[in-house]
Amino acid sequence: MIGSTATAPGDLPEISIVLVTYNAAETLQACLDSIYKQQYPNLEVVVIDGASNDGTVEILNENSSRIAFFKSEKDNGIYDAMNKALGHITGAWVYFLGADDVLFDDFSALAFQLKDDGVIYYGSVIMNGKETGPLKSAYQLAKRNLCHQAIFYPASVFKKYSYQTKYVINADHLLNMMCWHDKDYSFKYIDNTIARFNDTGVSSVKSDVLFEKDRPALIFKYFGLSAWARYIFRVAKVRLFAKK
Repeated sequence: MIGSTATAPGDLPEISIVLVTYNAAETLQACLDSIYKQQYPNLEVVVIDGASNDGTVEILNENSSRIAFFKSEKDNGIYDAMNKALGHITGAWVYFLGADDVLFDDFSALAFQLKDDGVIYYGSVIMNGKETGPLKSAYQLAKRNLCHQAIFYPASVFKKYSYQTKYVINADHLLNMMCWHDKDYSFKYIDNTIARFNDTGVSSVKSDVLFEKDRPALIFKYFGLSAWARYIFRVAKVRLFAKK
């Protein structure tokens, strides 16, 4: 059990924090320490490591008394590892954090507001030096994803869905599209800045070619004709101005 004991943990739902690591020795301890500092008292940490060889496993062993579960083995990418981790969580809520990210105090401030398991709650993160803020429409989600470091998912989401690993960078974007479309869930923004997202990782510097190819069809499937038409028009306009 991690965090302050000012409020009895049994009074609050457990939040499973999932970390996926690979050769993260330089940043991992700072990430873990930011979890340990949280005031929310009912957290579990689940770590899936991709067979690191840089000291990451040693750090995990040193922290084993504060980690509910960890395993180190080869995987087929970040979303394969995240799917594996979901098989070991026990929390009512699920939160994904990168090993090179850190949590702020407002993580706990938002965590204390988790009430409705039909709601996907999210806040802001610091990315590229700016706060990410809310999404106000399906079209906005079609254009840009909510990074998973901003989101608290009800665990029931992962009884219905898993990450589609064929999308090596944007499987989380697809998951959010499916959840937005799902009438069992709604999204609710709470104005707390809960983490700093490291924007130098692979998801920030590379493109998911297959996802970009499939994106128009996925937008049509989950958001309908209006959002699809606006997206197609936007892409055409960007291409037109790029040629000038």
